[in-house]
Amino acid sequence: MLARDHFRQTVLTTPFHPRTAALNQLNLWHRWRDHTVADAYFDVGMEYNAIRNSCAVFDLSPMTKHLITGPDALAYMNRLVTRDVEKIKPGRVGYCLWCDDAGQVIDDGTIFHLREHVYRLCSQERQLDWLLASALGFDVRIVEETNDVAGLALQGPTSCAVLKKLGLSGIETLTPFGMRSYPYAGTELTVSRTGYTGDLGYELWIDPEHALPLWDGLFAAGHDHGIRAIGTLALEMSRVEAGFVQAGVDFLPADRAIRADRTRSPFELDLGRLVDFSKPNFTGRRALLAEQQHGSRYRLVRLDIAGNKTARDAYIYDHRRRHVGVVTSSMWSPAAKASIALATLTMPWGRPDDELYAEIYYQKELRWSRFLARSHVVAGAFYDPARRRMTPAPDY
Repeated sequence: MLARDHFRQTVLTTPFHPRTAALNQLNLWHRWRDHTVADAYFDVGMEYNAIRNSCAVFDLSPMTKHLITGPDALAYMNRLVTRDVEKIKPGRVGYCLWCDDAGQVIDDGTIFHLREHVYRLCSQERQLDWLLASALGFDVRIVEETNDVAGLALQGPTSCAVLKKLGLSGIETLTPFGMRSYPYAGTELTVSRTGYTGDLGYELWIDPEHALPLWDGLFAAGHDHGIRAIGTLALEMSRVEAGFVQAGVDFLPADRAIRADRTRSPFELDLGRLVDFSKPNFTGRRALLAEQQHGSRYRLVRLDIAGNKTARDAYIYDHRRRHVGVVTSSMWSPAAKASIALATLTMPWGRPDDELYAEIYYQKELRWSRFLARSHVVAGAFYDPARRRMTPAPDY
């Protein structure tokens, strides 16, 4: 008989785990890329409020990170992703996605142009197999460095003030999607003005040995600025308000799908702006060009749903009560004061003047009720504060 440990999968902790474990009064955790991460610490609502009204710290160390180097690094990146990577200059970060040959999205992520011929690609899913297969014929080296770089997201209106108090001189001049390095605690701290909340915010990257001094320094600097640790539940609320998609929730990665109709193209995720047909060949270009010419199957929309019931996993109907789509993400938004949702609709539905209804089920006194809530399409994010783009960043 094989020992029980033979079947036991390794569960890792992040470099910040000694601090996050001590704070997690709810003992709510989940597994993210083999790492234990907090879903919530004390109260999800208070954690969300920190994102929108003060500043919040999220441990994003488990994010998959790949270092891509070599003489052909730029050419390789341009072949891999749909946008023009040449426009992402050293010291800049770019949001991107990559597709299979059929033009269906495998994943989205961010490209950090660290210096000439050196890129870091961050994504939710592990992509090493796909990245290596795509590197055939290119003089590049690809290394997964997920556990070699510790990361924290510092998000919210007082985030810039906290970083200034931490000693990062001139941080207020860092532009959105900019990146800068600072000496810190005997090592180098890299700060990017990026995030997943749709608010003013930064992401901090440091070697794991200096993770705890960074955490302690941040919380000391943020003591008078309402700093609070947040988990994935509060982060999820902010990303839905920002209208950001999530792999495995709003779309199924093409390399994991069994049925072809379950995948989505960039156009079907409202990310057509990330497809640049002016650059040379990239994976999926031919299929995406054909889709642009002949039309898409689906459309991702943002919906404002009447009433105060959350349209979780709801079907969407047209005015004749025909099924035209499904909700993929939903919540009651404290910022928008509305029930909001991301939904995938069958084309041509999802136009601004379409009459749509979300089918909502709710339980009251041990009985389930059903009703159709009027919904209308929202252009852009549900919540988009001006401070997100302001440079210099506001110093509250």
